Amino acid sequence: MVNSLPRHKVFISYYHEDDQEYKNRLVQALESKFVDKSVSQGDIHDEGLPLDEIRRRIRNNHISDATVTVVLIGCCTWQRKHVDWEILASLIDRPNNQRCGIVGLLLPTHHDYLNPPKERNPRLIPPRLARNIVGKNPFAVIYDWPKNGLSKKVLPKIHTAFQRRNQTPWPDDSLTLFKNNRSGDCSRGWWS
Repeated sequence: MVNSLPRHKVFISYYHEDDQEYKNRLVQALESKFVDKSVSQGDIHDEGLPLDEIRRRIRNNHISDATVTVVLIGCCTWQRKHVDWEILASLIDRPNNQRCGIVGLLLPTHHDYLNPPKERNPRLIPPRLARNIVGKNPFAVIYDWPKNGLSKKVLPKIHTAFQRRNQTPWPDDSLTLFKNNRSGDCSRGWWS
């Protein structure tokens, strides 16, 4: 089945400092099966640029052409402004920036890795993503990073997110945009 899936354009949203290894592993496992549209370290030099310009570059140069966004969720991902901006840009549906399907992968570094979904602390998920994983028919879904068979297990989830992007209720993008990274203890979450 994996070989019969279409090749999607995938934007990977992640915390570069903590989760680069997982991004590299995902790209390596799927490189011939998807098109990587994500931002690599050094692609955007944000020093001195206004926040709106950074967001515009991420949206227009990377996300606008993607069909699915994969959010790698490590222990501190919920704090990152770029992750928040990337999720928002993925939710927007405009003629030059179509909405992406969204799938989250909870990394082994996350406190709730392998916990049943009902036992996971929603404060430890990026807030904009957390708003879109609720209900019987959520816009986005979060899975655990697979212990093995990365390509075989993640590709169908990417395809399902692509199919859901226009079939589920309108996503919730109502949160105030992060202007800065959140600070504090990664294990306490965004409500603390």
